Amino acid sequence: MSKKNFHPDFKPQLTPKEMLELGVFGGLYFSDKPKEFPKTWFKKAKLSDDGKRHQELNFYGVNASQPLKVWQNKGWIHKDDPRGWFQWYCRYYLGRRHEDDERQIKRWRAMRRHVAQIAHNCRLNDNSCRRRQRQALLHWAYDTRGL
Repeated sequence: MSKKNFHPDFKPQLTPKEMLELGVFGGLYFSDKPKEFPKTWFKKAKLSDDGKRHQELNFYGVNASQPLKVWQNKGWIHKDDPRGWFQWYCRYYLGRRHEDDERQIKRWRAMRRHVAQIAHNCRLNDNSCRRRQRQALLHWAYDTRGL
């Protein structure tokens, strides 16, 4: 993964392309294949073709997302990235630097506590353990398949 000019505290384990190929957000996020992102990201992406969320498209086969409206109501969405953290990450990955970077990286780092919970509570390589938590981490570019 290219980490050119990434903040030293920001070390995602997956690229946006890898996340889309594994299956995130029930296939709904970027099902419209925004033109600002490379076409190669969408070639093997698991995407919804009917505009609805499908948990079976997620890598762990479970829903681990809240509706965008919840995120909006909590004030977690920046006006420049109306689709949320993943949109911010995709743009950051492609080189955009923004006033919201520090906040988004802080939110990403806060998810690490869930990695520790999986490591503490699951047998090594038991991907059936804490699937919802694992899927949520996948949405934040953490890869728990080897834990």
